[in-house]
Amino acid sequence: MQEGSIARRRLLKCMMWGSAGVLWTVNGGVPRPFQLDRAAQAAEPPAGEWGFVQISDSHIGFKLAPNPDPGATLREALALARAGAGTRPAFMIHTGDLSHLAKPEQFDAAAEIIKGAGLETWYVPGEHDVIGDGGKGFFARFGRAKGTAGWYSFDAGGVHFVGLVNVLDLAAGGQGRLGAAQIEWLEDDLKGKGASTPIVVFAHMPLWSIYPPWGWGTEDAAPALAYLKRFGSVTVLNGHIHQVMQKVEGTVTFRTAYSTAFPQAAPGTPGASPGPLKVPAEKLKSLLGLRRVDYAHDNGVTVADATLGA
Repeated sequence: MQEGSIARRRLLKCMMWGSAGVLWTVNGGVPRPFQLDRAAQAAEPPAGEWGFVQISDSHIGFKLAPNPDPGATLREALALARAGAGTRPAFMIHTGDLSHLAKPEQFDAAAEIIKGAGLETWYVPGEHDVIGDGGKGFFARFGRAKGTAGWYSFDAGGVHFVGLVNVLDLAAGGQGRLGAAQIEWLEDDLKGKGASTPIVVFAHMPLWSIYPPWGWGTEDAAPALAYLKRFGSVTVLNGHIHQVMQKVEGTVTFRTAYSTAFPQAAPGTPGASPGPLKVPAEKLKSLLGLRRVDYAHDNGVTVADATLGA
């Protein structure tokens, strides 16, 4: 490879976050454009600015095509998270399927890799994390629940975060399910929050119906979402479908995320089904990635998705 080509690749790597596509910002529920060069211009971020990273669907333990080493691509994603433009992330959220078969050694390997990021990490399980034991192994290692069956909330930087569990007791190929107890808990959790409080909800399976024939949705999401509509800025982050899609309903924006392990077909692709999508080796990293979410007093919520390769 020529020296000029190597230099170009390094330059593109440094530019990745800036060119990854910041989609929009919200201030008081009103979409606004974001100035992409702002983070690059500031050596020190303005007061009040901070951000976090979302990764998803790492499937540690998977060993087949198109990615026989998902641990390696997870490490690359974490390296990109650390090298991203702007402020250092305050923490990281993992939206499920950390493991492929919920085996102790898979959880241990994933925890060791993620520890290398040096970021506090908040988890919710995917359906692959609860295979065989209803999530006992996952929650024992990664759970944050206090008095619930795995769901929880916390506050950071003036934002209220809610981690939901919608992968338990699923029928084969079925949609996600929250259950009455969790929905009641959510209503109570949000009662004391003012309508101007930014809300981030994260769960594994999408909280909007993307493609029910493949189980890409949550069957009882509607009553949960009803409790969120009064807030001026709500961001719902999900994984499960291994690709970036978004939907906006009023002040609620739904976003699915890239996987760090393998892609899946677009919903409803003729002849396709959910599961690992085989792609040429040179294309794989362009279909894997992570997300950065930033908050600023003057720009609201800013979301950027980046892939691991061109």
